[in-house]
Amino acid sequence: MDNQSAGGFFRAVRRFALTTRPWESAIWYDTKPDERLDLTLVSERVYGRRSEYLAVMAAAGLSHVDDELTERKLCLPTEAQLAAFKRASGYLS
Repeated sequence: MDNQSAGGFFRAVRRFALTTRPWESAIWYDTKPDERLDLTLVSERVYGRRSEYLAVMAAAGLSHVDDELTERKLCLPTEAQLAAFKRASGYLS
């Protein structure tokens, strides 16, 4: 994985999560207790695959994949928005 493109993707998703308004297009997801230590489970439930854990991490504002995810509402990009962020940053997951 290219750290520069992953960092660009992370920043794009984080900015999206912080600036998207409730009426704008996004996936609003309430995290659950069993997801506290498994970001890939959120990815599976939202996107149907476990590989989008970096997007979950960015939306939650976590700096490490093993950081605890407290229960909260996450603002995640839709599939189309996610693909656009990946293209723009050059990130392939």
